[in-house]
Amino acid sequence: MDWDHLRILLAVARHGQLLAAARRLGLNHSTVARRLDALEAALCVALFDRRPTGCVLTQAGERLLPVAEKMEFELLGVAEAIRREEDDVSGAVRIGAPDGLGNYFLAAELGQLAWRHPNLVVELVPLPRAFSLSRREADLAIALDRPAEGRLTVSRLIDYSLSIYAAQAYLERHAAPSTVEQIRDHAVVTGVEDLAYASALDYSVALERHAGRTFRCASVMGQMEAVRAGAGIGVLHDFAARSVEGLVRILPSMRFNRSYFLLSHPDAAAIRRIAVLRDFVIRRFKEERRRFAPHD
Repeated sequence: MDWDHLRILLAVARHGQLLAAARRLGLNHSTVARRLDALEAALCVALFDRRPTGCVLTQAGERLLPVAEKMEFELLGVAEAIRREEDDVSGAVRIGAPDGLGNYFLAAELGQLAWRHPNLVVELVPLPRAFSLSRREADLAIALDRPAEGRLTVSRLIDYSLSIYAAQAYLERHAAPSTVEQIRDHAVVTGVEDLAYASALDYSVALERHAGRTFRCASVMGQMEAVRAGAGIGVLHDFAARSVEGLVRILPSMRFNRSYFLLSHPDAAAIRRIAVLRDFVIRRFKEERRRFAPHD
């Protein structure tokens, strides 16, 4: 089977359109269409349902896709081994993570990894509501929920805790609540429910139902800054809040426990730069375990 044709299959599957795939591959539209036609002719089956709105994999295409992905990873691994010495890590590797974890932990940690490997380009991207490792939107991802389906390698990375915080300046103006019922005398900073991309983000509901006033902010960093500025009290990640000056933990009896899961493509272990990033992330989370659940 011609790899040149299979990489066309991968590009069209990932981008959903012949034109977008052609741009990604640096080819013209007719070349992509011709090679896809040749692959379908060789297999005597249609791999895509070509619609005016884009290309959708057929059942045969869905069956062929993981084979093409496996070949892609194997070729990348071989090329990397030939091109570089064993102790040299190079190329770009992308990891997706929730914005709070990315901003308050991974950005600093991954910067150190990039410093150690000058030829390695580490890309930290915010985890969107929907993403695909098979489409190479990321090489690794850290998720809040364990995926229910998909061809992925999933491992529990770490458990972490969240607590209720207020700014010291806010508490100088408003008495800290000592019971859940007293939250009605305060403004509460929470997330935006219909923009939450994981069920694990439901902790704000427990606070909001008692709130006298509510201010909603979609991002973790936005909620952190709002609480720090004195907009109200809010549920914040302990590992992040402890690094922000002027925040005070209140209502210690109310605490929330969640988990991060590390996701990777099962064939990614053959790619050294991905393996190096994965091993680094696992090690640093293990070393910083107390930071993520400081009140246990």
